[in-house]
Amino acid sequence: MSKLLAQHRDVLNNFLHEGRGALMAAKAALPDDKGLAHLREDAHAAQSRGYYTPVEDERLRFHYRNYLALRAGLWQSIQRLLPYIELPREFKKGDWPSHLVAFGIAFSSAALLLRTGYFLVDIAQDNPVVRDKLDEAEPRFGIERKQFTEIYDSLVSTRRMAKFASALRFYRRHKQDILESLQEKFPDVAESLLQEDSRLETRFGRRAKAHLKRKARFNLFSLKRRNISALSKTLFFLFEVTGSDIADMHQPFVKPHGMGKRVTPEVRAKLLELVQPGDVFVTRHDDAMSNLFLPGYWPHAALYIGTDKERADMNVNASVPAHQSRPGEVRFLESKKDGVLFRPADDTLQVDACVILRPRLDKKELGKALNRALSHAGKLYDFVFDFTTSDRLVCTELVYRTYDGFGGIKFELTKRKGRLCLSAEDLLNQAIGHNWFEVVALFGVGNDELLIGQAAKTRLLSSFDYMPPEVL
Repeated sequence: MSKLLAQHRDVLNNFLHEGRGALMAAKAALPDDKGLAHLREDAHAAQSRGYYTPVEDERLRFHYRNYLALRAGLWQSIQRLLPYIELPREFKKGDWPSHLVAFGIAFSSAALLLRTGYFLVDIAQDNPVVRDKLDEAEPRFGIERKQFTEIYDSLVSTRRMAKFASALRFYRRHKQDILESLQEKFPDVAESLLQEDSRLETRFGRRAKAHLKRKARFNLFSLKRRNISALSKTLFFLFEVTGSDIADMHQPFVKPHGMGKRVTPEVRAKLLELVQPGDVFVTRHDDAMSNLFLPGYWPHAALYIGTDKERADMNVNASVPAHQSRPGEVRFLESKKDGVLFRPADDTLQVDACVILRPRLDKKELGKALNRALSHAGKLYDFVFDFTTSDRLVCTELVYRTYDGFGGIKFELTKRKGRLCLSAEDLLNQAIGHNWFEVVALFGVGNDELLIGQAAKTRLLSSFDYMPPEVL
């Protein structure tokens, strides 16, 4: 028995130090009250407008990713300590202080998990926009689809609620001994537990009373999510099939038979002499069948990212070969039916008309924006054009999520056919009207002339329904 007890103490001691490390790391990394207040403000703003802006989206994802990682670490340490907490009485009597320390670390970790988890539930409870965002996949942050539903399910589990209630009763009975044992071995854990203690009575007590109501809400939430998910999958399949087919189709009789793209290799070379990393190309195919379904003269956009060397000089990441449309040098990041991929210039500029826009950002801001853009590489194309989600992107959404929030740029989404989005001409209207971007060059409007600067801007404004900022 004494040998077994000694082995038990050695293993337990290792787990105690690991559990204490996970708890302190979680407390240091999780947002404080000020950070939580910002997330709540973002949630209210998103619910009010109907979507998260790219800046709000990334702030939520950052904290949510941290929460998921820390949650996994805390849960692992709790699982390791539970067998020692639940040992037979003779073992506990042999080393009662260590048992209380193990309980204190596990209980403090569980209380922290409950508190932070309930914060997410609270802001999402009556805000469908927040709920949907938390359940949305985001490959850039390693967030999988429907993770929030799993967390919600665990927080409304009657079995887990009963276990925590039992642990809370044990804590109340032995509070003084637990705190004294922790103070002797891990004073920081004792302090952490005291901080959670001040919240336990009000938070857990209130939630225990509301448990049945919350359980019913979750059942309704889960049912809605299943129905919405089934409908979304059906709609996405239909849009993917039809959208993919339309992307490959051309209108007959628009061009003379055998006529190629008006942006010839010679024109393309001249355009590439004018551009800088970060420039936005808004383009048009004269005979694309999709022109019949997209609003305005200008339907498409792509982001010029320059060469790997140019980006390295700006502290911007290199392209990823796995996310290239084909091997070789790439100059653009563009979302088409095959996804958000790095593409060579002769791929992206197989067009009939284009305009080049340059963001009015300093080098530092531009570098940050381009790194944000490159983080989206490899995502799938969004055939349903839903800008409120970021797991799949269309062409203009890539530009929107690259620049929104930098240098005062703040694009407004427009509801079209029931979905919030930003068409290429919406992008032009806002980019030029608010003076966020300058017009560098234009080709293919009215004739096959390459125009620069003010001449390009004047011709551009005649090509679509331009609305100044006061009308937007």
